[in-house]
Amino acid sequence: QVQLVESGGGLVQAGGSLRLSCAVSGRTFSSYFMGWFRQAPGKEREFVAAISWSAYITYYADSVKGRFTISRDNAKNTVYLQMNSLKPEDTAVYYCAGGYCSGYGCYRFGAYDYWGQGTQVTVSS
Repeated sequence: QVQLVESGGGLVQAGGSLRLSCAVSGRTFSSYFMGWFRQAPGKEREFVAAISWSAYITYYADSVKGRFTISRDNAKNTVYLQMNSLKPEDTAVYYCAGGYCSGYGCYRFGAYDYWGQGTQVTVSS
């Protein structure tokens, strides 16, 4: 059984930074594409970023390009999301996900088999 546990969420002022972490256990983490999604109240879950097993390929939603950076440490079975220049519209529950995908398929939440429980990020104006 694969388990994903997010941490690092919290309350931050607009313009501030947070780093989310997702610890993965249970199976071979290094073979998965890993992604971050978010869901704000009353909205659908949306793609934020994804990273290949080698970390050579990364994808970002247009809304976070240049502000967020996804990375992974396969030795620690952990994926990170560094979030800078945060805006109130970034407020959401952030979810870590793992699975096998390629190209634009990695933008779809249906491509991921494993999900964490989510961590709340709140950005105040």
